[in-house]
Amino acid sequence: MQPQNPLPPLGWLRTFEAAARHLSFTGAARDLNMTQSAVSQQIKSLESYLGRPLFHRRPRALELTEAGITYLPVVREAFRTLIRGTRAVTGDTAGAVRVQSNLTFAVHWLAPRLPRFRAAHPEVLLNVSTELWEPREMAEGTDVEIRFSLRPSDTVRAELLRTDHFYPVCAPGYPVTMETLADQPLHDCSNLLANWAAWAEDQGLNWPNPPVTYATTYTVTLAIAEAGGGLALAHDTIARRLIEQGRLVAPFAHRAPMPEAYYLILSPQAERAPACMAFADWLRSEVRAEAEERAPR
Repeated sequence: MQPQNPLPPLGWLRTFEAAARHLSFTGAARDLNMTQSAVSQQIKSLESYLGRPLFHRRPRALELTEAGITYLPVVREAFRTLIRGTRAVTGDTAGAVRVQSNLTFAVHWLAPRLPRFRAAHPEVLLNVSTELWEPREMAEGTDVEIRFSLRPSDTVRAELLRTDHFYPVCAPGYPVTMETLADQPLHDCSNLLANWAAWAEDQGLNWPNPPVTYATTYTVTLAIAEAGGGLALAHDTIARRLIEQGRLVAPFAHRAPMPEAYYLILSPQAERAPACMAFADWLRSEVRAEAEERAPR
């Protein structure tokens, strides 16, 4: 029998979109400030309403079913339409730029520079949202995204913003040498190619599988290193300011090129919005200025 209400609750759809974006109920729960069990229950309710499963529950991850693959773009476009319509009704169409980046970039690179943007563009408001991991696609409503990853897929228009080199950091005075490094507590951000084994291999060390404690964000690993809890991997984009402030040091000279890089992604509407383009141009100029400052004389 066809339900009297032809649409499922909006909350179920939002939960489905978040779970599909992360392919994880845990990731969706974090985004939506819900428990994992609540996410799972809402997905089950939506699947019951639709009369078909939307996910394959694998041991370590979710996978969209054929129905889920078909339904996801419909749900996303519906939310985009709601966002555009809400902006039109509230008059929130100019001035406010929605910026998305990972947490560590926002804290250690972007935030310290925002007073300069404010001074140059006092008329532009920014709404900054952060993710532990970047979504596979730009989140709904986002105008400008700074994505830290390997080269993004061709489904998004990504501009290379900056590359970097990675290296170990620790607290000032932390007792470590190359000879004792393998015996130290090592920390790193998980699921990156710029890892301890890659850093060692880049300088010819026979160290293929060092024991490492992982976290989901550099913000955690840098804090551990700063507290004297061992060594963490870092790169100038996120660590330079901490090193200049004397909160961290780089005990070894060797720096390896990072496979990952920072990319600038603009939504189609951002390319037509002066406020969004002002922020993007300012971002590019800040990156260029820092690169010139770091260049050998």
